[in-house]
This record gives sequence, structure tokens and C-alpha cells, in this order.
Amino acid sequence: MRLKISQFLLSLVIISALMSGGCSTQQLASNTSSPTSIATSTTQTTTEATSVSQTSSESIPGLADLPRLEGKATVVITVKGSPITIEVDGTNAPITAGNFVDLVQKGVYDGLAFHRVVREPQPFVVQGGDPQSKDPKVPADRLGTGSYIDPKTGNARYIPLEVKPKGSDIPIYNKPFDATAQPVVLPHKQGAVAMARSQPPDSASAQFYFALADLAFLDGNYAVFGNVTQGFDVVNKIQQGDRIDSAKVTQGAENLKTPGK
Repeated sequence: MRLKISQFLLSLVIISALMSGGCSTQQLASNTSSPTSIATSTTQTTTEATSVSQTSSESIPGLADLPRLEGKATVVITVKGSPITIEVDGTNAPITAGNFVDLVQKGVYDGLAFHRVVREPQPFVVQGGDPQSKDPKVPADRLGTGSYIDPKTGNARYIPLEVKPKGSDIPIYNKPFDATAQPVVLPHKQGAVAMARSQPPDSASAQFYFALADLAFLDGNYAVFGNVTQGFDVVNKIQQGDRIDSAKVTQGAENLKTPGK
């Protein structure tokens, strides 16, 4: 399914729907509506893109301290009793996939709400994963601004933007990539699962979204880390306010490598 929107409407979607509810303290995306909805903008970003391999992760500050998925894993998210099966691709997005699988393992997503569902004027995204949404007393207008807080440090965990171009052995980090010049390995096809973020590239934390259509204009700007392999019909039925009953790693948990273990 192809997203049919004029250039003008597309710009509005990117500004208002993409930068929506995102950021935390600066509210860079808090009142718009889309993938740009996670993390606080207090993170520092680099001015140049950086690529890294498994053996050179020390070259990017903080990267070695993040979970990494070495290979693939399967995650089943249950919503209103119905399962959604996701293949999580740590081969092509090791840090993004590792962060997601680690949060699933920690039970972070259990009970969280889908706070943003955009199907008009064209199918766009279903977004959730804001840790604040576990508390039903949190005002709806605050959802989309929260990040995962590491209980060990009391600090928010952020991950760098991670995009792997086709033909490359390693991903590019820290900066949006021009996917119109070179396709990416993990594109925004219908059923893609990607991390939401606020304006700074390295501000993704816990919020994620399902692509309801092919959204090629997001390629290179947001990190896809998996795809729905079963249950896309369940995704299509999700309404704003619906909650995740549970999220569990059913295969590939042994591929998750966490710092110090």
C-alpha cells in the first residue's frame, strides 16, 4: 500500500505528525503527531555520521554500554488478547534491536498504551511505548514525551540513530541518512517496526511505531529494527488508548548481549 499524499500534505505530516509528541523537556515534537515522539532532547548529538562494526564500537562514546542483539529474535506483543509477532533484526540494526529486546525482557512494555494512531488522511503509524503511559493518571497530552529511565542509574537511556545502507557492512550512526541516493537495508515497508524519537537524532529511547503503509520518506531518518511477520490485522485494529497486555521474547533471547554480562 503506497502512501498517496501531495508534497504539501507530506510536509505537514512530517512537521506535525512526525514531530509529534516526541521530546520530553523541549517538547520538540510534543504537539505534532508521529514517529518523532520519544526521548528528551537533552542528549548531545554529533555533527557527523559515524559507522561502527562490532569490533570497533568503542569508537562511539557510550555505544559499548548499550545492549546489542547479535542476530535475530522474535518478540510477540499481545494487544487485547491477540498476538502480533515481530522479527527483530539485530543483524542490520544491532543497537536499536538490542535496546528493544532488552526493554521487552525487562517487562517495560507490559501495560503501556498506544498513544498515537494516525490513519487519516492516509494510513500512517500506530505508536506506543511511552513508559509514562503505564500510569492511567498521566494526562494524555503528556504521552509521547517519556523515555526509559534506567533504575540502576536514575538516568534516561538513549540510543543513537542507526541506519544501514544497502551495500554497506556496517550501519551509520548519529545522523540522518539520505535514502533517496542509496536505499537502506531496513526500509519503512508496511508492517515495519521502528523507533520514535524527538528532533535530535540520538534521542530514541523506548517508544516505537508500526508503519501502517509504505513510508519511504521516513527511510534514513528513523531506525527500522524489525517487521511484523504475523498479526498485522491486529495492528490495523489498534485504537488510541489500547494497551499492550504483554511483550515477550519467544526466540533469540540468547542473541542479546548486555554490557557486563
